[in-house]
Amino acid sequence: MAPRTPGTGVSTPDLFGPGLLVSLVGILFVAVVAARLLGVRRSLLANLGSGLVGWIAGVALSTLIARSQPDPQAGFTRNVWVFSTIFAMSATAWVELLARPGALARAQSGFSRLPRPIRAARRRARRIARYAQISRIAVRHGLGPALGLSHSRPEPQGDAAGSTAPTAVRLRLALEEGGGIFVKLGQVLSTRSDLLPASACAELAKLQDEVPPSPPEAMRDVLEAELGRGVDEVFSSFDWAPLGTASIGQAYRARLRSGEDVVVKVQRPGIGEALARDIDVLQELARMVEDRTGWGREYRVRELAAEFVERLRGELDFRAEARSALEISGGLDPAGLVRVPRVHREFSTARILVMEWFDGSSVQRGVDLDGERRRQLADALLRSFLQQVLVGGRFHADPHPGNVLLLGGGELGLIDFGAAGQLDPLQQAALRDMLIGVAQRDPGHLRDAVLQVAELRRDLDEGALERALARFTARQLGPGATPSAQMLGELLQLCFTFGLTLPPELSTVFRALGTLEGTLRVIAPGYLAIEAAQRIAGEWVRERASVTALPELAREEVMRLLPVLRRLPYQIDRLATQAQRGQLQARISLFAHERDQYVLTRLVNRAVLAFLGGTVGVLSAVLLVSPGGPTFTGTTTLFQFFGYFGLFCATVLILRVLVAVLRERIN
Repeated sequence: MAPRTPGTGVSTPDLFGPGLLVSLVGILFVAVVAARLLGVRRSLLANLGSGLVGWIAGVALSTLIARSQPDPQAGFTRNVWVFSTIFAMSATAWVELLARPGALARAQSGFSRLPRPIRAARRRARRIARYAQISRIAVRHGLGPALGLSHSRPEPQGDAAGSTAPTAVRLRLALEEGGGIFVKLGQVLSTRSDLLPASACAELAKLQDEVPPSPPEAMRDVLEAELGRGVDEVFSSFDWAPLGTASIGQAYRARLRSGEDVVVKVQRPGIGEALARDIDVLQELARMVEDRTGWGREYRVRELAAEFVERLRGELDFRAEARSALEISGGLDPAGLVRVPRVHREFSTARILVMEWFDGSSVQRGVDLDGERRRQLADALLRSFLQQVLVGGRFHADPHPGNVLLLGGGELGLIDFGAAGQLDPLQQAALRDMLIGVAQRDPGHLRDAVLQVAELRRDLDEGALERALARFTARQLGPGATPSAQMLGELLQLCFTFGLTLPPELSTVFRALGTLEGTLRVIAPGYLAIEAAQRIAGEWVRERASVTALPELAREEVMRLLPVLRRLPYQIDRLATQAQRGQLQARISLFAHERDQYVLTRLVNRAVLAFLGGTVGVLSAVLLVSPGGPTFTGTTTLFQFFGYFGLFCATVLILRVLVAVLRERIN
């Protein structure tokens, strides 16, 4: 039996007695109804919170109204449900209004999930601790203002981390101290010559992914769990001294039961959880940098972070590395001088990778061959890379000397396909056109090739871009100039200054070509990679343009145009008929660009908020001067209560619009 409110004779729900279950059902029901009426999906915890606020406020208001009624029981239950739903909706709206814009949208997917508060609290505590650690590291190295963290100066340490060190050095040291994925982030940034100057890329390239090896017992557990049997059942011998260690995995030498020597790459235990925590921290930092700094918005840091996270998650699945090795191997000439190790797919999983062992030594240790043979090997390696990039699409993205072996038979072997890139057909065509534009020293052709795949961040003056490209070709490819792969990085920087962002895959190609140039010079000192690439590409073009190849080229073009040619007469006839009947119409798609949609949406949202604020303010003023109405408390009527509450809401809405306008700093 619900208790009666003293002096009223009104039965109110007992929130903490026998009616607790009824109250909880009422709270949840009110919350769900309010969320459905507002058209939002929210987590169970958020629904319960809004429902509780709405239920308590609805019961309290219904009780106050009942006090002033001759029959307190009349309409009490109805008022409870109506007012509870209204207040629950109001609580939902206010939570959305007070929260960071868009922050609660992520809770939509949690509507049907059961909360796990202990696990969530532990994860959040670890994430907050890691975020605080990374923030302190950034501030200590003087990177706080650049990241929007603080305006404090770096702490004096008497070493390279001090305020006198260049920014690139301090950034490298901070990433090294952060460890985990932040080292890999620096390694990836060292390849983005379109975003960073050459000096910064060179400094970040010094980052080493060095971590102490995991104990053999832990790695054995991973191996046996993935293989589904004991290590001794698959390998006749296994050397537990790692060939190499990294943050994600370790490599070992072993021998299969069949007698074949192999390399076994094993993922570290528990690495997935640690990376997930660092990924959350990185994404939060990226959001903050983009919100608080101008350069963060210009560079679209959140998109860059998302690209990096996607790449990192791909590295966690060794099957992707196996596919890269298989695809690259499939595109090589079987009789050529470049080989790729065979993948033992029957033993490879997402966490282990078993590949053929190459009996050879890194070219970094020296190549004991005559000059002509050295040049042949360099030509073969460059042809292999161009074949991967321009024909196959999948390419080895880190061909440094340590990843290129000189085998016993005088061939070259490529290893470590964890860093592999892929170009789609459009990017391949654009890259071919860029190389042709460079070879012909044609800035117009080079401009058209860039615009095929570039993303515009702002309005572009194509004439100014072409003139800048003309100066670039004159400086880099003029008489007496020695072309090098470094000029491609300068090309990316030039494009970025004009508001053009090239796909990161192209930046990866250019960086890989720069790395390959160094490897080629190790194999054959004095080797000019760009000149050789132009020569090889010229051979391919001449082969494609030869008299014997012309019929095949013509046949390909006709087959490509055949669907268009088949529809062309019908479409011309249809247009002529519509024009004759006066039915020819033109359709223009307004606001097709995402930026235009954003501007329009922002203006409409502000107009709606301002209109609602004004309307609510007028209605609230009318309620304040309206006589009568049930007594709310003391001398205040219910009409006056809603009038004051409405004026408060109207003031908040109007001031929110005003502040948003003033923050644009164009008034």
